[in-house]
Amino acid sequence: MKYPLKTLKLDLQFFASGSTLFELKQNMATIGQQLQKVENELAQKAIDTTATMDEIKALQTSKSDLQMRFNVIKEQHDQMEAEQKAKFEANQSIKTIEDPKQRVIEAKAELVRSTMIGKPLSNEVLQVLGDNANPATGGEKLLPKTVTDTLLHEPFVKNPLRNISTFTQETNLEIPKISFQLDDDSFIGDTETAKEIKATGDTVTFGRHKFKVFVPISETVLNGTNTNLVATVDRALESGLAAKEKKVAFATSPKTGEEHMSFYSTQSAIKKVQGENMYKAIKNAIADLHEDFRDNARIAMRYTDYANIIEFLANGSATLYNAQPEQVLGYPVEFVDAAINPVVGDFQYSHFNYDLAMLRDRDKDVKTGVELFVLTAWIDHQIKLKSAFRIAEVATTP
Repeated sequence: MKYPLKTLKLDLQFFASGSTLFELKQNMATIGQQLQKVENELAQKAIDTTATMDEIKALQTSKSDLQMRFNVIKEQHDQMEAEQKAKFEANQSIKTIEDPKQRVIEAKAELVRSTMIGKPLSNEVLQVLGDNANPATGGEKLLPKTVTDTLLHEPFVKNPLRNISTFTQETNLEIPKISFQLDDDSFIGDTETAKEIKATGDTVTFGRHKFKVFVPISETVLNGTNTNLVATVDRALESGLAAKEKKVAFATSPKTGEEHMSFYSTQSAIKKVQGENMYKAIKNAIADLHEDFRDNARIAMRYTDYANIIEFLANGSATLYNAQPEQVLGYPVEFVDAAINPVVGDFQYSHFNYDLAMLRDRDKDVKTGVELFVLTAWIDHQIKLKSAFRIAEVATTP
């Protein structure tokens, strides 16, 4: 017994409504194959002169029936797929993520992807990342506060100076050279410090020195998981900032305009103290510091120089190899491969400042075709008191 077409369609919709999306796909594939088979048979019968009209009509009826079944199931499939997609997208809303860390990862991933395709960030993402820009004024390319804080204060690849130097993020920063005042304004314990302040003034004004960090992003990473995308970009940006910080602070041939940032530049003119070997040079340099600075002294030096000191002091004994650097040299040590000569002193007077306005943008490496996520930042490193530092050198033999 044949069903009326309307009744059959309603029955099929009822049957399809109880199926899963996967089952509907399977049903579409099955009926589609049957429909294709009937269409092929009908084409063959149409050109077969021995075929009767009843056979052709039967195939036409079968084709119409299968086509209607296919359309009903496809309609239900498309509706269910759209509903599930909408539900998935709603569940993926950053606001619905309970874990704060995961919410930031999702927002960072959106920031990177939006930057790479030139799409403005949503207000939702800006709120999660604590945006410090006003999109209405074209500030949407500014790096949001949460991202900036992560780069400056939670580095994946660390600049050893971040453990001992001062780091801030302020625009047009100006600070006093000394962090305390005495009733007798003319009293400063260290005569070198007194002379320095008299010659250069008692405040430090930070400038803006532009640099860029380029992060290559492959399509695989860009279209991959949010966690991996964020980790890849953050790691590269953090490494770029750390490399720039170390480069300017220990440059032996600073770029024009960046001379004041380096401990080794003639403009900084930090006092050099010598010794017959590296161990004695460091000891002499620390001893040469005024006691106000010596109490908080740290040593920035290459690990290879420290290893040579251990070898010199051990004299065949293995005891010193297990000792901490502070036990050997008397003061905490930070190993920096760029420190060609050890720098000793109170590193709170080494001050790095980033301008608030970090920019994000995209570029393309025309040589490789790789897309680049670009960070533009402005940095300044001020040695607030040169007299708080010494450079240890091995005396040359006359």
